[in-house]
This record gives sequence, C-alpha cells and structure tokens, in this order.
Amino acid sequence: MSVACKRFGFMALAICLVFGSSIALGSVESSLMAVQNKLINVILPLAGILGLVFAAFSFFTGNANARSHLFLAMMGAVVGFGAPSIIAFIRGMIN
Repeated sequence: MSVACKRFGFMALAICLVFGSSIALGSVESSLMAVQNKLINVILPLAGILGLVFAAFSFFTGNANARSHLFLAMMGAVVGFGAPSIIAFIRGMIN
C-alpha cells in the first residue's frame, strides 16, 4: 500500500472520528450543515488556540521569528473565533 493511500485512510478515519455520526444520518444539506457547524464551532477555535500556544512557545524559546508567529497566531485566532460572526455578516449581506 502506498504512502498516499495510508495518509488518505488516516485522514478519512480522523474525519469520521471528529464529525462522528452527525453527518451519517439525514439529507445532504443537513450533513453539510453539521460539517460546517463542527468546523466553525470546534476546529477553528481549536486551531486558533494551538496557534497561540505555538507562538508563546516560540516567544519563550527566543526564536527570532516569534513576533511574526504571534501576529499570525492572533490573526488566526480572530478568524477562528470570529468565524460565526463573519458568516452571519456575509449571509446578511446576501439576503
């Protein structure tokens, strides 16, 4: 089995574990909404927190790029935690 197949299988398993049975039952639209809700409410904030932790670790170890890591982590946290508001704003402009 090639490395690409193993990676795809691991990614598929990870997606199944993260999204669980919430996407297995129901219509396509409800499944996509479940994926969107998981992405916005779980994965993006978690990625923002992990980015901040990495930037803090980079800062405390004295990395020369710590300032840029911190700036990028803060921007990622703003996007991650602000995603529901950003989506609501865009939906409001479309409707």
